[in-house]
Amino acid sequence: MEAVSRRTVLRAASVVAGAAAFGGLWSRAAPPALAAANPHRDVAADARMVWRLLPKNWQEGPFLANGYLGTQVYAGKTPNTLKFMLSHTQVQDQRIQWEAGIGLSRLPIGYLTLTFAGAITAVDWTLDLYNAELGGTITTTQGSVAFSAVVHNDLGVLLVSMTPSAGEAGAAWAFQPLESATTRTVRKPPEYVANPAPESADGYCAQPMLAGGGYTTAWRERAIGSRRLLAATVAYSFPGTTHTADALAAVRHALAVHPDALLARHRRWWNDYHRRSFVSVPDKQIQRFYWIQLYKIASATRAEGPVVSEWGPWFPEVGNSWTAVWWNLNVQVTYPIVNSTNHPELDAVTETFRRDHANLEVSVPPAYRDGDTYALSHPGDWRLRPGGTRSVGVPGTTSKTDQTGNLLWGLHNVWLAYRHHMDRRVLRDVLYPTLAKALNFYRHFLFTGPDGLLHLPLTRSPEYADAPDCTYDLSLIRWAARTLVDSARILCLDEPRVPIWQEIGAKLVPYHEDPADGVLIGDGVPLAASHRHFSHLLWLYPLREKNWDRVSDRDVMTRTFNHWVADQKAWHGYSYAAASSMCSVMDAPEEAVRYLKFFLDRNVVDNTELTANTMYREGSNFAIESPITAAQSVVDMLMQGSGGVLKVFPSVSATWRDASIQGLRAEGAFLVDASRRGGTTEFVRVHSEAGEPLVLQHGIAGDVDVRDEHGRRLPVRPAGPGRLAIGLRRGGTAVVTPRGGRPDFGPRDVPALGSAPAWGLPG
Repeated sequence: MEAVSRRTVLRAASVVAGAAAFGGLWSRAAPPALAAANPHRDVAADARMVWRLLPKNWQEGPFLANGYLGTQVYAGKTPNTLKFMLSHTQVQDQRIQWEAGIGLSRLPIGYLTLTFAGAITAVDWTLDLYNAELGGTITTTQGSVAFSAVVHNDLGVLLVSMTPSAGEAGAAWAFQPLESATTRTVRKPPEYVANPAPESADGYCAQPMLAGGGYTTAWRERAIGSRRLLAATVAYSFPGTTHTADALAAVRHALAVHPDALLARHRRWWNDYHRRSFVSVPDKQIQRFYWIQLYKIASATRAEGPVVSEWGPWFPEVGNSWTAVWWNLNVQVTYPIVNSTNHPELDAVTETFRRDHANLEVSVPPAYRDGDTYALSHPGDWRLRPGGTRSVGVPGTTSKTDQTGNLLWGLHNVWLAYRHHMDRRVLRDVLYPTLAKALNFYRHFLFTGPDGLLHLPLTRSPEYADAPDCTYDLSLIRWAARTLVDSARILCLDEPRVPIWQEIGAKLVPYHEDPADGVLIGDGVPLAASHRHFSHLLWLYPLREKNWDRVSDRDVMTRTFNHWVADQKAWHGYSYAAASSMCSVMDAPEEAVRYLKFFLDRNVVDNTELTANTMYREGSNFAIESPITAAQSVVDMLMQGSGGVLKVFPSVSATWRDASIQGLRAEGAFLVDASRRGGTTEFVRVHSEAGEPLVLQHGIAGDVDVRDEHGRRLPVRPAGPGRLAIGLRRGGTAVVTPRGGRPDFGPRDVPALGSAPAWGLPG
């Protein structure tokens, strides 16, 4: 009890210190520490990122964003400057005659500089995740500056409040544009030229584009006494030219509203966001990392906005070649966390396919564009356009690429969104029609072999090798055919194509196997070297075609997984996250946490790196998918909901004797709360939004009580060892406890296993 009390006091003290550093954007913002007890706020406060050393670059600096406008803060080019790098998810070129990485490339914008009288000698910064605010002090040889900064959630405006000491009263803002040109060099045509030079004026910098439209950065300051407030934004328009007027209007509006009112609106969104779900585990390194990724994904994407590119809303200043949207793994592994943590407001994948599915026909090779076939080449822009003449290529020919499965895998994310919310509109309007056209692409090439089975000609397993009957493609074809049949049934459609899909599912050739090494890359093509991609394992995870609960599936799952992990020389960050999740679904909790910890301990260093601020680097390239997918690995330890069984604490390490979850969302539209205390599950509470059948693996030893939210007994029947089938209607709640148990159902920050440093640069 003494340790818990001390931890609570320390956490409260840290919140007070942060409030004192921030002081609100102006003078009257209520200190967060005065609010009532709030476990979500307290755990997010514990995960705050700290800087006691001046960050040098994007790999070290704090980051803010609202899904559109992003900024990173780090040292400028001289000892007396601080840089606020700006970027925006919508700002891209529109020269569609070239492939997306060049002609539809994300474009550099520029950065604000804050120049001081003296050289910077010290910093003391905190990134408050719960309020999405950066604040603290900057000390120079001539004085100091207290500041706070947000990228306002609603307005998309960077607001920086600062109070300089007398020696730094002249601290001044300026803007430096960057050349408006792609930073990608791969296949860059010799005739490519940068966009024209920007047009600078007092308080704004307008950048025209050769294709039309453009973007403008605008900034203004407001002062009252010694306190100053900067507002800055970026506006983009194409093909129109309203960007300058839009940017200037946005900063004028931001400065016309009282800063405390602005801050209250901003905090309200972020506080509500963090309260939608809760996770606490005893390994505080993992817990803090997890909460930072929740902050990062909400900073990076919104349902109505662009699907994430490799950079998210942030720009890597040096030599980044990943200038567009990568669909051969990167998007697909980034978005599952938005489903399991109950954040449909972030699901840009479903909305992208809803809005822009017609552009998918452009990625089909011209000879196969029949009006009923879709594909997805990469890289592309956020409107699903590949640019130039790029397509996914033709299987069985020299034009084949490793992109034939991109669209099916991307649509699996839409299927997950449907399964987690059971919204039939998603199934009817988005998934079903698009998935049918995506499967049609493969139907052009499937052929019946001498064995009577359907085979696939030569395709390419992503980043590895060419192979006939490529496992990557076969697994996605099998999933698509099964899902279309199921969808037609769920939607009660009189669908004439159902027999065709059923035949594909029944006659598709099984995966080719080796007796020792499990499933091969394809027919006659073994996994013979280290492979960072887990493309030949999609059937295991995330498609979950094979199921550990079926004893007959375990052998092939184990052999294939063990062969893949035997050589990790070429692995990158997402490889370890995938391995962790695979271990969780194969009932190997100690291995699951070991793979995750290996990544978080920053052991992946062969030209790749989880950075000090939890971003991710491959060479000079900036990517955000690996750390975000590692957050889903944490969820997979705590809850799984596929295969018709909801499992609570299915893969928790024996060292994690305590854990607490609330509001996690499982397939079937179930919201799950649970607590583990002293090595024993003390309750599981499941709320059903859709009335789907519930089979619960509750993890409680001995006799249990199963009651509704009013304390009335619910009908149950055994459904296997440790499992109950519970009669639960739409809108109903089931509470499972040990017989006679009366636990506290609130979320809690569980005791720590040991100390862990803050993320950032704590010194």
